[in-house]
Amino acid sequence: MDGAHGRRIWRYRQKYRAIDGLRENTINAALRRMGYSTKENITGHGFRATARTILDERLGFDRAAIEAQLAHSAKDLNGRAYNRTEFVEQRRTMLQAWANYLDTLRQGNVLPLRAHSG
Repeated sequence: MDGAHGRRIWRYRQKYRAIDGLRENTINAALRRMGYSTKENITGHGFRATARTILDERLGFDRAAIEAQLAHSAKDLNGRAYNRTEFVEQRRTMLQAWANYLDTLRQGNVLPLRAHSG
C-alpha cells in the first residue's frame, strides 16, 4: 500500500499500475482460492451488502456515513458537486464498532438461524 495520495488515504499497488481500492474480482478470486464458490456461496459485494445492513439496522449508524464509507456517491440533486462531507470521525467510530462486532462473532456470540415457518 502506498501512503496518502490526493484525497485517498490508501492505495493498493498492482504489478503494473496503482489503483484506488480493491476490485470485486480481486476479492472473489481470494474467496475462490479459500474454497468458496462465488456463484453459490458468497461474493465480495455480498460482504459489502451485509456490512451495510448490519451497520444500519443492528449498530445504528447514520446512513450517510455508511454510504460514504462504502464510497457511494451522494444521491442528492447536485451529487458530490456541493456535498463534500467525509464523516471522518463518524467513520472511525463506525469501523471500530464493526471490528468489535466481528470480534464478538468470532467468539461464538452468534444468534442461531431458524427455518422460516410460513
